[in-house]
Amino acid sequence: MTSIITTSIVWDVEQMDCYPTYESQTDVVFTVHWRCTATKDQYTATSYGTVGCTYAQGSSFTPYAQLTETQVLGWVWETVNKDETEATLTANIAAQINPPVVSPPLPWSN
Repeated sequence: MTSIITTSIVWDVEQMDCYPTYESQTDVVFTVHWRCTATKDQYTATSYGTVGCTYAQGSSFTPYAQLTETQVLGWVWETVNKDETEATLTANIAAQINPPVVSPPLPWSN
């Protein structure tokens, strides 16, 4: 019986940069640092980036302590194409498993 191992994809928010006060609010996020990691067996591919956030006075505001990773990843995906990023990482792993180009040793080398 063959076991099929699928690629696992995990999105993480690694850091958020904030203004201590901005537009009468406290700890206003202006940059989100994110990472997407795909793994399959011993193979790993990762993508890291940042996205900028802008708060306009009077718009919806969630206090920093009440932010959830799901909410912040939603901000990331407004800028970063989630499906494309995951597809790129999955293709990277496939290329690690079955490299499209190889460099075998020279035939006259020992």
